[in-house]
Amino acid sequence: MSSSSNSRRQFIKQTGKAGIAMASMPIIHTFGGLQLSQEVNYIQQPLPYAFNALEPFIDAMTMDIHYTKHAAGYTKNLNDACVAESVDIKSKSITSLLESISKYSTKMRNNAGGHYNHELFWQLMKPAPATSPTGALADAINKSFGSLDNFKTAFSDAAKTRFGSGWAWLIVKEKGQLAICSTPNQDNPVMDIAETKGYPLLGLDVWEHAYYLKYQNKRPDYINAWWNLVNWKFVEDRYNAFKF
Repeated sequence: MSSSSNSRRQFIKQTGKAGIAMASMPIIHTFGGLQLSQEVNYIQQPLPYAFNALEPFIDAMTMDIHYTKHAAGYTKNLNDACVAESVDIKSKSITSLLESISKYSTKMRNNAGGHYNHELFWQLMKPAPATSPTGALADAINKSFGSLDNFKTAFSDAAKTRFGSGWAWLIVKEKGQLAICSTPNQDNPVMDIAETKGYPLLGLDVWEHAYYLKYQNKRPDYINAWWNLVNWKFVEDRYNAFKF
């Protein structure tokens, strides 16, 4: 096996181990010399703020429907798919499942992605005002994109131009470089079928159900407003936990 293949396998292994840091999920493993929590059972976690906490940028009704209907549906359908396809949810982490998603059904792909993406998305937001990235993450953004404003423009463009439904992402790639990409539907960069693979630091849901009640067809207005809600401390923690 080539050294590049070994390097890629190691990268995929590391990104899977990183998982989503869930304070309420006390299952611990070692990653990059650190101890991190990882979600193992496919359970929808409590929303970390009230439905109206993100107003006026995201309205309470949208948050209620998004969390209790759409996201809850992905979690339920994921568990149903696991039963049908004999996946042991007690031993297989969601990231491990995503890394081999090509082996499973379309139902598994859509709902495993939907579950992972939303469990991350809720934590990537907090009530306004947003701050700005600091420390190593700020340095990496400036190095990769020239400035925070340049990064926001490039990320917003990826979100605005994603055709149909999907997500925009800031990721760490195999050699530690930052990159922006987007994925269709509920796909994400963790999946083995992703065009651009990496460890997600920041993700934005641009499905219409995430914004239509308030913004109708004005996706750019939703994206511009969303910057007021980014939980940069959480993004920094993810970046600092990733060892490359």
